[in-house]
Amino acid sequence: MLEELKKQVYEANMELPRLGLVTFTWGNVSGIDREKGLFVIKPSGVEYEKLTPGDMVVMSLDGEKVEGELNPSSDTKTHMVLYRRFPDIGGIVHTHSPWATSWAQAGRSIPCYGTTHADYIYRDVPCARCLTKEELDEDYEKNTGIVIGDLFEKEGIDYRAVPCVLCRCHGPFAWGENPHMAVHNAAVLEEVARMAARTEWLNPEVKEAPAYLQDKHYFRKHGPGAYYGQGKK
Repeated sequence: MLEELKKQVYEANMELPRLGLVTFTWGNVSGIDREKGLFVIKPSGVEYEKLTPGDMVVMSLDGEKVEGELNPSSDTKTHMVLYRRFPDIGGIVHTHSPWATSWAQAGRSIPCYGTTHADYIYRDVPCARCLTKEELDEDYEKNTGIVIGDLFEKEGIDYRAVPCVLCRCHGPFAWGENPHMAVHNAAVLEEVARMAARTEWLNPEVKEAPAYLQDKHYFRKHGPGAYYGQGKK
């Protein structure tokens, strides 16, 4: 079942250690088949070098395991909620990549200090609040997804223009149109987090890049007026 999607999700998961986004088993990628209402996710706690495409677990959006011998990722319910709240995404990744996680542990959103950030993420990378003890005790992973979705809804953030978030005291989630693009966005987030931290070390009084510069760089790559790359001749 979903053999091609399993292969894509497996390959995306294997990109995490190659890109330096995970230590040990600290991460997971999933991908969804919207027509079937099923998603595929990495099994929980399995070392990357031991993974195979056949180890990937097929889940329903109701949280039922449809296929797979292994237990799905412990973050499965977070992925499930995000697929429901963000209907245009096709893949999700969660890591504990060190620079992005450092901002999450500090409880800070990542300001847009320059064009590298603006090329990929529209304005700040938001930092969601900590879960309450009651939310954690009730259903930690499910409520993590709810807190992320509620933040984007309350603040009017377009999840397509901001394909990532920090969970305070926890770490980053990123998403994209497919599993590969979710990992791509997670790698961009980690580089942006690294550069922003170094920028503040070099200049503690630094201000965000002007909004007009941020707009220019974001919209030359995204939207109907985009002209970056070879898409238009």
